[in-house]
Amino acid sequence: MSTITSIFKDTVERHGGQTAAQLKRDGQWVNVTWNDLKDTATSIAAALVSAQLEPGSRIAILANTRIDWITADLGILISGCTTVPIYQSSIADDVQYIINDAEVKYVFVEDEAQVKKLSSIRDQLSGVVGVVSFEPISAETQEEVGDWVTTIDTFLANGADYYKAEKEVVDARSEGVKPDDLLTLVYTSGTTGRPKGVMISHDNMVYEAEGIADTGLITPDDVQLLFLPLAHIFAKVLEATWFRLGHVMAFAESIPKVVENMGEVKPTFMASVPRIFEKVYAVVKSGAEGKPGVAGKIARWGLKQEEKATVAELNGQTPGGLGWSIAQKVFIPKLAAGLQGKFGGRLRFFISGGAPLPPDIAYFYKHAGIMILEGYGLTETSAATCVNRPDQTKIGTVGPVLEGTEVKIAEDGEIMIRGRGVFQGYWNKPEATKEALEDDGWFHSGDLGAFDGPFLKITGRKKDIIVTAGGKNIAPQNIESKLKSSCPLISQVVIHGDKRKFLSALVTLEQDALTGWAAQRGLSGSYEELTAHPDAQKVIDETFNTVNDTLNRYETIKKWKILSADFSVESGELTPSLKVKRNVVSANHMEIYDSFYND
Repeated sequence: MSTITSIFKDTVERHGGQTAAQLKRDGQWVNVTWNDLKDTATSIAAALVSAQLEPGSRIAILANTRIDWITADLGILISGCTTVPIYQSSIADDVQYIINDAEVKYVFVEDEAQVKKLSSIRDQLSGVVGVVSFEPISAETQEEVGDWVTTIDTFLANGADYYKAEKEVVDARSEGVKPDDLLTLVYTSGTTGRPKGVMISHDNMVYEAEGIADTGLITPDDVQLLFLPLAHIFAKVLEATWFRLGHVMAFAESIPKVVENMGEVKPTFMASVPRIFEKVYAVVKSGAEGKPGVAGKIARWGLKQEEKATVAELNGQTPGGLGWSIAQKVFIPKLAAGLQGKFGGRLRFFISGGAPLPPDIAYFYKHAGIMILEGYGLTETSAATCVNRPDQTKIGTVGPVLEGTEVKIAEDGEIMIRGRGVFQGYWNKPEATKEALEDDGWFHSGDLGAFDGPFLKITGRKKDIIVTAGGKNIAPQNIESKLKSSCPLISQVVIHGDKRKFLSALVTLEQDALTGWAAQRGLSGSYEELTAHPDAQKVIDETFNTVNDTLNRYETIKKWKILSADFSVESGELTPSLKVKRNVVSANHMEIYDSFYND
């Protein structure tokens, strides 16, 4: 059986001098070969071995997605240790919790800001013997932290020297890695409570890489642009699949530059979370709203025809009629060309995961000639459990189950999963492990779903089900998705109503869409002022009323309020993978929720 280190080694042997990665340095895209990755990772592994770190030791990476993250990860694995990824946006308290819970010995950090974060809690990190910074730090900070922190250049130089002297020792560590060894300890971003460490073995991740390779979804000839956080299991699977297939991985400069980088790199596929697709959709719609003259009229008319076509498809019908026929000749080709141009012109498909993709967003891209293949999985299942394929896809589902994985629906509708991708358990939490994993290997996903032929459809999340005072069970995600897709101004909707006599909601607005909408109407003001404008209120009121007309009476939302600020990772109301933390939103805004029911 293989390990992640062995499949990486095989790819290096096949493609050593070929391009493995692309990244931007000093404004120019540069190539990194598979041999380059191997040499850097081997030096990191040697430095870790020279530091007397035993096999299985936990080593953390606290950084954004970048090539250094990959080489540090590889170095950790080659040394026989285990990677503990931490989101760079994590506050010091969360970083402290993860490091101490995992008993981390070394930490790789992005820059001086992360060094200072660790330094502020150093007294509470008794197990950490060393920190390595990917970027230089100031002399002042270096003096403050002393030899507890070193730069990556110094660390690499020390490792290279040690490898020359002790090559057999380092190579033996790599060769000693077993399939059941702990590859990574991924702490769930947690929409409630403290995160739990999910134990993922080498074999778990090898299965994922091989399973995706076997689908033919990705090929060695592909070019992928990566921007997803490598602290998330979704990106971890993409990394493992890259090691297995040997295609080219380009690293985006940042999330705001993703679309710009797509135009430069011209990827053949890219993985994303739904929030990015929603933002592009909102920009297209707000752009049409603000476009003057005949071109603006055509764009707005064309989008209206696309919306009608989407409604038809959502109802199981084939779009038709004179309006749609004309739109397909006059408007849709321009929309498709514009989007493909932005995305580089070679895009075969997007892969969507991490959260449910609203079906109307998927249809919008489909009508524009761009395929989004939605998949499904959890940290505990090593991410990919199901995925749509270009030749086997159905919008509104997460696709067929990967070969080698079993999925069944329990009596209460919960999705149960069993197979090689299912995790080993929660770190130091036997009771939580027992609750999630049956003795026969079935994992309780916590998600609700149903099969539509071979395709799995997610219908909700068990813990998010609202039980009203009248005893009605309501899955809020479906209604929230309808509201968001019905109005490009809406960024987030959080529905409330557990044990209440009716449903209510909080709404945040999309800043770019709001700005474009306001400019088209000659309105000005700050984001906060625009959210309170009567015209914005009117748009949201009309959206809620329209969506309410499509719902059962007990599902309708009686009261709502626009917040003056959007949710963010920094505010703690979004996870790093951009999921809403319902408990945090409720805690932060319970006074507003309560006011809805005081009449």
